[in-house]
Amino acid sequence: MKTVYIILIFGMIALAFNEQTKTHPNIWIQVAGVLAFFYGMMKIMSKTPRNNKDKEENDV
Repeated sequence: MKTVYIILIFGMIALAFNEQTKTHPNIWIQVAGVLAFFYGMMKIMSKTPRNNKDKEENDV
């Protein structure tokens, strides 16, 4: 599933950058590309364990 999100991220960013190079870019395609990028990053980063878990346990 992580691979699907990575492909989605790169695909939507490529689409947003490609749209940006046009003479009259469509703002909605760029917004959709950026939103899909952030959504994909959110899904990927939710699977990553936090680094500061040990620090929180020591503070308690």
